[in-house]
Amino acid sequence: MLLGIDIGGSKIAYALADGQGEILARKRRPSEPTGDARTDLTRMADDVRTLLAGAGAEPGGRVRIGVSVPGPLDADRRRVVRPPNLPGWDSVPVAAWLEDELGCAVALENDANAAALAEYRFGAGQGVRDMIYLTMSTGVGGGLILGGRLHRGRDGNAGEWGHTPVEWPGEACACGLHGCLEAYVGGAALARRLRTQAPETSACLALAGSRDALTPVHWIEAARDGDEWALNEMDRFNRYLAQAIVHIAFSLAPEAVVLGTIAVAAGETLCFEPLRALVAEQSWPHQAPSLRILPGQLGDDLAYRAGLCVALEA
Repeated sequence: MLLGIDIGGSKIAYALADGQGEILARKRRPSEPTGDARTDLTRMADDVRTLLAGAGAEPGGRVRIGVSVPGPLDADRRRVVRPPNLPGWDSVPVAAWLEDELGCAVALENDANAAALAEYRFGAGQGVRDMIYLTMSTGVGGGLILGGRLHRGRDGNAGEWGHTPVEWPGEACACGLHGCLEAYVGGAALARRLRTQAPETSACLALAGSRDALTPVHWIEAARDGDEWALNEMDRFNRYLAQAIVHIAFSLAPEAVVLGTIAVAAGETLCFEPLRALVAEQSWPHQAPSLRILPGQLGDDLAYRAGLCVALEA
């Protein structure tokens, strides 16, 4: 059996599947990090036992686990190294600890790499050999499928476009640097900006009910309703994201760039159509028509597929 765990900044998703990846059971809960990685992982091991028990199975050698986790990673030592959105996770041997707890083989992968695998195998990337995946959730992650294979790079950390600079020095990022793409289009950074910058007259506040409750969901809804400030913020979001895609297009020349989460929620009219136009403005004439900028297809299923794809890849 295969069991996938997708660890995010705000949620953890578990999926149990047969050996071909057919999902049999799933569970999702808030991540609720305690600041102590061992405590957090012990709770995850308990979740795994509960999920297996519900399917009449037990931990052990017949179960292979794949874990999708925010980077950066030390891939050779199978450790997570101080991810910005998981406090207290400093050089944590995730795979070894879970193997000790559960007696199963555990494979570890950067969450964006795992999501790229999921979209490549089951979603928008099917039939493509060279694909880049970018996700804007709590942070910004990226994954590369080159020549039909996942490209991990040194220490498994290839594709960290969320921490490439789009301004200099720019806004502070959760990773400790300044001007990172994540500080402009990542979900946590967007939420902070919306709560501090939204004018009292904006429909964003009316939809949220209060500043503290304002999220990118309200911002997208307000933009869809034609709110001027929300539309200007959407233009800002698209321009920063276009910068990253242009860099990718010139450096890797992929067939497709697949975007997830916030971009998918914004949709074609607000995000993908203007984004393609912005990328075309800064590309060679022959380049833009051959580059497909596509929405991810897996939606809520992505979190479950990501961990399972790590187990399948292993």
